[in-house]
Amino acid sequence: MPRTSVATATADLVERDPVIAKLVGIAGPAKLKRRGNERRDHFGALARSIAYQQLAGKAAAAIHGRFEALFDGHPTPEAVLAMPEEHLRGAGLSAAKTASIRDLADKVVSGIVPLDAIAKLGDEDIIERLSTVRGIGRWTAEMFLIFQLGRLDVWPVDDLGVRAGYTAAYRLKEMPKPKELAVFGEAFRPYRSVAAWYMWQAIHLARTGELP
Repeated sequence: MPRTSVATATADLVERDPVIAKLVGIAGPAKLKRRGNERRDHFGALARSIAYQQLAGKAAAAIHGRFEALFDGHPTPEAVLAMPEEHLRGAGLSAAKTASIRDLADKVVSGIVPLDAIAKLGDEDIIERLSTVRGIGRWTAEMFLIFQLGRLDVWPVDDLGVRAGYTAAYRLKEMPKPKELAVFGEAFRPYRSVAAWYMWQAIHLARTGELP
């Protein structure tokens, strides 16, 4: 069975939901790829997610850049485990993030997180396995599913941006709680990732006054 394209998924949502249709008309095609993810393998993308946690963009980019430079731009689990911890810390990684990236590397090598074959697993199985890694929770796993694996039916109900975007796009008086948002998201199956992307765009459009 051929894989559905993002464009096809978007077109389906446009037909079903007038709010999504308006957002698509203003924001344009959905892009389920983060800048830089195109050139990173799964391990590199996850290491980047850990490095960026709780840091502003420029500071995170600088630290992550120094981390990747230790491995000529292509960190591997084996290389990370062989690298002295003080070198990782010297790149600017905190003790917690150093421990998280090393734990990720260890679980990839041991097979607990089978990155080479992870695309064959279902979404919830991937989330469960990634969540065994120190510093990786459900949200990070969901972002990996959307932006690295291109999974089309992920609905990150704990994401504040999705909640705020839904509130703005659908003119709600109060921001929905995660459980409420989960119910609202049922209308977007099986393309909830695309809907989530447009909820993120809705925040920007609301700030600029372009939200219909």
